Amino acid sequence: MAHPESDARVLDDAQIAHFVERGFVRIDHAFPPELAEAARAILWRDLGCDPCDPASWTKPVIRLGMYSDAPFVAAANAPRLQGAFDQLVGAGRWLPCRAMGTFPVRFPSPEDPGDAGWHVDVSFGFDDPDFMNWRVNLASKGRALLMLFLFSDVREEDAPTRIRAGSHHDIARQLAPAGEAGLSLRELVADGFAGSAGREEVLATGQAGTVYLCHPFLVHSAQPHRGTRPRFLAQPPLLPREPLRLDREDGAYSPVEASIRQAL
Repeated sequence: MAHPESDARVLDDAQIAHFVERGFVRIDHAFPPELAEAARAILWRDLGCDPCDPASWTKPVIRLGMYSDAPFVAAANAPRLQGAFDQLVGAGRWLPCRAMGTFPVRFPSPEDPGDAGWHVDVSFGFDDPDFMNWRVNLASKGRALLMLFLFSDVREEDAPTRIRAGSHHDIARQLAPAGEAGLSLRELVADGFAGSAGREEVLATGQAGTVYLCHPFLVHSAQPHRGTRPRFLAQPPLLPREPLRLDREDGAYSPVEASIRQAL
């Protein structure tokens, strides 16, 4: 699958090296702000509260379901992003996004949102009703990238996602002995992600239309909202067309694969 932005190299060598070493890359103006505004209008419609009346924002977080409306699909498949997908995952190795993942809409609140723990996004075993038993393995079955789509401006006080830079290496080493079965979320959180506790913390801030493309093993966390306007962010996975491979005969490893090999 070829994309116009692929030839233009959306990401330069320094950005790709940053992804391998730090586990993420930030793309400003990844999709137009007009798409973000149209998407927010749909989300406000479903929130059941008034965008002009903070008194109606009575919860610290409201989770909305999957969205396949045109603004969301257009944002997820913006040409610059598709070019970056080719560079990070490999041309032809990922599936186009047909929907935007769930939205944890965060509101200014003194209350604890109750979901601000460090974690990695698991990617298979979803048939188990206990989400703590959902799993992730070294081949990142079911997920090629973790993505953070900013549908509103996000400043430091607006509950930006917290990222432990480089933590994808720690998780890769933790997953390696578990083989294809991988580890459950319960097993991963047992030590509170102590293996990455010393990593530098980065905040996923930016203007609406910014996207963070992250290694699927990156340790990250939500946090309380101390700002004044609700934060709209989605965390959809980029789905793989084929499994990751860490033993390619031709040595043509994607940056996602190369970072795992480097960790091991």
